Amino acid sequence: MNKTERIYAIRKIIASGAVGSQEDLRRELAREGCRVTQATLSRDLKDLGASWVPGPGGGRYALTAPGAVPPLRTLLGASVTDIAANETLVLIRTLPGAAGTVAEFLDSQRLPEILGTVAGDNTVLVIPASVRKVGALLSLLKTKLLAA
Repeated sequence: MNKTERIYAIRKIIASGAVGSQEDLRRELAREGCRVTQATLSRDLKDLGASWVPGPGGGRYALTAPGAVPPLRTLLGASVTDIAANETLVLIRTLPGAAGTVAEFLDSQRLPEILGTVAGDNTVLVIPASVRKVGALLSLLKTKLLAA
């Protein structure tokens, strides 16, 4: 099986149901006649943009539509506990140790509404590009970070 066929098989397997680990996926591929190493499988998952999504009873691999960014809650579980703002800044509260990951995610999105972020252990300070649009930024962040 060449890489194109393997990628197609991986997409089909992930789309068909709960694949909770790379080992589960490797076994499913073997049933379809494709023997693959963990390293190759890991690279293929990265190439596909597959992510491990926490869920009831563990989690599973899922594919993201090209160009789509899933809500952060999908990626980080319930790490964000609160989002608040005043007239000039937005504050995101997280579980202990999760603020850096939340800030990095926001920075990587390069949202025009955000000038930058500063993360502590359980708090992210979001600096808006314009204080006139803090309300709109607050709504955007609640949509991205608190989506169920």
